Amino acid sequence: MMGGTKKWSQHVTESSDALDLEQDVFTRKDPKAIAASLKRSAEASRRRKAGPFRSAMSMLTFYINRAGDDLDPAQRKVLEAAKDELREAFGRPRRA
Repeated sequence: MMGGTKKWSQHVTESSDALDLEQDVFTRKDPKAIAASLKRSAEASRRRKAGPFRSAMSMLTFYINRAGDDLDPAQRKVLEAAKDELREAFGRPRRA
């Protein structure tokens, strides 16, 4: 891609039809704060096609997968922990 142009995945993250995300939500260092933000966004959205939990988890997983090897290992750990926090926030059992 040419300098200054956005990757399609960044465009999807920023303009998703499912959720209006808070700015820099995926760069936060607190998994609970990330989960709480995603939960708020998912519950407030009227455009999502799935339930709030699935929408929030899908957006988090999408971001982790699209970042791939470019994602800082420490931040990947935070985002993976945010998945457990998201499950807890929605009253879902944690994965073993």
